[in-house]
Order: sequence, then C-alpha cells, then structure tokens
Amino acid sequence: MDAARARLLLVITELQMGGAARVMRDQAAAFSQFFDVDEVIFNRADGVDLPGAIEPISLGVGGGGGPIRKLLNLGRRVARLRRIKRELGVAATISHLTGAHFVDVLSRGREKVILYVHGSLLHNELVRGPVRFFQNHWLIPLLYNRADRVVTVSRDIRPELVSLGVRPQKLVTINNFFDHEQIAAKSREPLSPAESAIYDAAPILVSAGRLHAQKNQAPLLDVLADVIRNRPAKLVLVGDGEERQPLADRARSLGLSVYDAAKSAPLTPAHDVYLLGTKTNPFKYLPRSSLFLLSSGWEGFPLALCEAMICGVPVVSTDCATGPREILAPSTGPPAQPIREAEVGEYGVLMPLLHHAPTRDEAITVWTDTLVGLLGDPDERLRLGGLGRKRMEDFTQERIVKQWRELIEEVLAER
Repeated sequence: MDAARARLLLVITELQMGGAARVMRDQAAAFSQFFDVDEVIFNRADGVDLPGAIEPISLGVGGGGGPIRKLLNLGRRVARLRRIKRELGVAATISHLTGAHFVDVLSRGREKVILYVHGSLLHNELVRGPVRFFQNHWLIPLLYNRADRVVTVSRDIRPELVSLGVRPQKLVTINNFFDHEQIAAKSREPLSPAESAIYDAAPILVSAGRLHAQKNQAPLLDVLADVIRNRPAKLVLVGDGEERQPLADRARSLGLSVYDAAKSAPLTPAHDVYLLGTKTNPFKYLPRSSLFLLSSGWEGFPLALCEAMICGVPVVSTDCATGPREILAPSTGPPAQPIREAEVGEYGVLMPLLHHAPTRDEAITVWTDTLVGLLGDPDERLRLGGLGRKRMEDFTQERIVKQWRELIEEVLAER
C-alpha cells in the first residue's frame, strides 16, 4: 500500500472544548500533509465547538440512558463506524478517548487500528466503582490488545497499561506537539487597557483550562487568600466549565473579591480573582503573568502547562500522575509516594497534590510558601521561564509529527 497517501480516519467521542479534541484537530491539519484525513464524531448534537479545517462526519448516535440504552447505542456506533470505514476505504484509524477506542476496535475490518491514550486510567477519579473495575480490568486488556498500536501521550501512562494487561510490544509513547510560532505570535497580541490595568496593579498568578473537577482550581483560591496576606497578588483563571459558580462562591467565602466575565460587570483592578471565561486567544494573558499554576488532580500531557512554557512563563504544577514530571523533571521517575514538599525540577517546580483531603491543608501551606518565595525572587522566575521555553523545543510540531508519520507508515507496512 502507498502509505504516503493512505486514508486515515481520526475518531473521537465529541469535539467539545478540551485537550483531546484540540490534539485531534491539530493532528488532522498536520497529517493531511502526508495522508488523506477524515474525522468522525459520535454525535454532532453533543456540540462541535472546536473549529478545524475538516468537517467531521457524525455517526448520529447520542449518549446517556440506562445500561440497555447504552448497549444499543454502542452497537449502532460500531455498525455505523464499520460502514464508514468501508465506504471511505480507510487504511488506518487513530482514535482518541476511551469510548472511541472501544468503538474503533469493535468496528475493525481490514484497516489498521491505533489507539491514542490521553490520560491516566488508574488515577482518573471520574470513573469509579464497578464501572472502573470493568473498564480497566476487562475491557481495556481485551480490546486494546486487538489494536495494532496503543500510543500513550506520556511515558508514565505506559506502565499503567502494562499493569492492566496490555502487551508491552503494543505500546509507544508520543507526546503532544505545539505550533510554537503561532502560540508566540498570539501571545504578543496586546491586552485591552482594562486588562493591562489589572496586570499593572499586582503580580498575576494565571491558570488556564476547563473549570472542572479534574483541574481542581478551588484550592488555588485558598492559596491566593494566604499569599495576599504576605504580598500583593491576583489570580486570573482563563477558561470555563461547570465549576465556575462554585469557584466564585468559594472565593467570596474566603473574603476574596471576584470578577466574573459572565456577569457583565466592569473590568477593574479592584478584584482579587478574575474569571475571564473562554477566550479565543488565551495566550496573550500569559507573558505578563508572574507564574503559571497547574493544580490538576490527574493529567495526561497538559497542553496549558506547555503553552505557558512556550511563552516563557515560569510554571508551578502539582506532581500529578502522568505528564507534569515528565515535562518539568524528565530525568526523574514517579516518586514512590506523593511528594510533600516543593521540588524544583530542571524546567519548573513540582508541588504536592491539592485534592487529597488528609494532606490538603499541609499542601496549601507548601504552595503558599513557595509562591510567596517565587514572587519575591524575579531572578529565579526569569531562570525558570527561560529553561521552560528551552524544554519546549523537544515538542515542536515538526519533531512530533515525524514520529507519528514513521509509526503510521510502519503499521501500514505490517501484514
């Protein structure tokens, strides 16, 4: 088969705003240089919110309902995806997220199948109880071993999959890639006069991403309340999600003044916390920030963290499973026990987790002391920001897409 113009099908559950959807849309644009690329989503009604160069094909099968409804929907998705693969003459699929992995494998015909795992399976606290056990210990070893390759976005997801019974020879790690020039160009766009006034009023701690339980921004409010007892600071949150109102309520309960873009209030420097919502250009808020904060309970290979590093912002991140340690301290492996103190890595600062109740107060104290120290040390911030930008040279689009192209061509050549 002529791998150079083979037809690829990228499959995902939905294209809502999120890291996996962004990665898939970036892949579609990059891979189209070498292959004919199509995209499939489960159901357009779920919301195709993330723009891209390719119009996705919808299976037209929604979600929800009880066990019988879900099983019927699974069958319909499998049948429709199998038909699409056959009609398009697909040579290989790359599927994103667990639900898409299952449908991709079950609909397999003669095409090659590559599964792309975006996050930790052992530490994902949104999948619990019997569903978690059935997924991790039955479905994943049964179905993932039927794929030609299972690509993990982080090196530390690989041992998780091996522990669940996925054969090591199936596994490959390929990190996310970034368009450095585009991000840098967008980061240079000016802030509005009102936004600039906020940045002039106090050092800015910034975080970007979904306002979601996984991202765990709530403890950052406690940290901020403690920090500003020692020195001026403001927290800017770029992004939206179901935790927006709870975050606003929590901030006010701590005595913090909140600006919420959804409330149409004037944007002034008078507030402590700024909920800016979703922005078409989040990058312009990064370069003038003093520190970028990632508070996630678990991750894959966090896009926002890397984008902040491309912009030269020093980063402070939880040492959550898979991702941050590989990025910030790549010469080290996962610790035997969660860290309890700040750890200055080669390219940024790793911090205790903030979502475990028994150690939460202790972790907040460590975070507070660390941020106060960094805010008072511009030379260290400059050093870390420069090292972070250098680290991101390992994740250019050219370098990572080359790895993907080589893998796809290798898989297509196998019989």
